[in-house]
Amino acid sequence: MELLQPGLGLLVWNFVAFIVVFFILKAFAWKPILKSLQERETGIADAIASADKAKAEMAQLKNENEVLLQQAREERARMIKEAKEQADKMVSEAKEKARSEYDRIVADAQLAITQQKNAALTDVKNQVGSLVIEVAEKVLRKELADKSAQEVYIKKLAEEVKLN
Repeated sequence: MELLQPGLGLLVWNFVAFIVVFFILKAFAWKPILKSLQERETGIADAIASADKAKAEMAQLKNENEVLLQQAREERARMIKEAKEQADKMVSEAKEKARSEYDRIVADAQLAITQQKNAALTDVKNQVGSLVIEVAEKVLRKELADKSAQEVYIKKLAEEVKLN
């Protein structure tokens, strides 16, 4: 039964040993333990703060990237629009140039046709004039008393004349 009931001396020496260990621990261990706990708490708070800061920076970078992407899309659309307008302008200019060239060629052709027509008419007039002179000369050479004989002779001469 003695094991169940401790003696008073043992109890006192245990109490004294506890007090001595307590003061030794308080003097040498509590401060470093509390200091390391405080440092760990500060480190965790700093890590949480830097994680929040990094998260905010990532969100800001994401927003900036979205803005840059939108600007790039707008720039691409603007460049495509400008290229299309430039192509349309070039096609329009080419059509206008072709039309003016066509008009010039047609005008030149009409002028050439008119000149050739005038030259042909002049040639025909010259041939008709020479035919008239030739017929008149032959009519004058032959004296005819009868008007009907004169008309028959003119018709005969007209049939003999070959047109070029």
